Amino acid sequence: MAASKTRLGRGLGGLIANATSAAKAAAETKAAAAAASAPAAAAPAAPRPTGAPGFQEVPVHLIEPSPYQARKEISPEQLSELAESIRSEGLLQPVVVRKHGDKFQLVAGERRWRAFQLLKLKSIPARLVEASNASSAAIGLIENLQREGLNPVEEAYGYASLIRDFDLTQEQVAERVGKGRPTVANSLRLLSLEAEIQGYLAKALLSTGHAKVLLGIEDPAQRAVLARRVIEEGMSVRTTEKLVQAKKAGLTPPAKPTARAVPAVEAAAVASIQQKLTSHLGARVALKHSPKRGRIVIEYAGNEDLQRILEKLGVEA
Repeated sequence: MAASKTRLGRGLGGLIANATSAAKAAAETKAAAAAASAPAAAAPAAPRPTGAPGFQEVPVHLIEPSPYQARKEISPEQLSELAESIRSEGLLQPVVVRKHGDKFQLVAGERRWRAFQLLKLKSIPARLVEASNASSAAIGLIENLQREGLNPVEEAYGYASLIRDFDLTQEQVAERVGKGRPTVANSLRLLSLEAEIQGYLAKALLSTGHAKVLLGIEDPAQRAVLARRVIEEGMSVRTTEKLVQAKKAGLTPPAKPTARAVPAVEAAAVASIQQKLTSHLGARVALKHSPKRGRIVIEYAGNEDLQRILEKLGVEA
């Protein structure tokens, strides 16, 4: 049995160990807070240190969101699911905060903090750290990349923010977030795409592979037309690449001979289902649909993210 639990790699073992440690820390936090409040119920609601170094209960209303948050949208559906999980299982991973005047500023864990607000809970287990603005932004971006599945556009804007706001080079950003410099550079290229195509990327209607191929088209209008065609016909990255090569060679790519026009209502329904799956799983999902057959492609970032998705699907790894 032990072997089956670790066959996905060391990352899962670390995830389980971290979750266990975090659960114990949360339990110690609650116990210490209860003991401290018993003899003096009327005492001010100041943060109280617990037995775990760096951890304390922080009043929810004293926490402010980070100005460097890379995530632009938080799905209400995902937030509700997280709130229900916290209600039934407790908070496994405390949020990370830093002092900000008389209050606290989030470094990582905005969804967890908002879930506590949704549950109308008064305080939240938090880890207090000392971090500069640049370090805070980098930590928050890493947290989102590793745990909470930023879409490609949010990820690109996160890197751009580190470069713009803190005068870092691409190499320095890559080092801070633990990515290769080419990964950061390719991500930043997505920001040169038009808002329309960035929107397709954010909604997982196009993959980053499609986007990189589309960057080969210099004319924005042609690029937008091709992006719409890719979505309508459910083209693969390889097929898209052939079309781009044909356009660059001055050829007119033939229309797909066997493809039937997808009714707008049906295309909208498929896009809606794809978006719901993406929101539910917290991962990019591509739905390749036709009346007779189709396939669902789910992207994940490493063993830990795969484990999280499997748990969402009710599959034991």
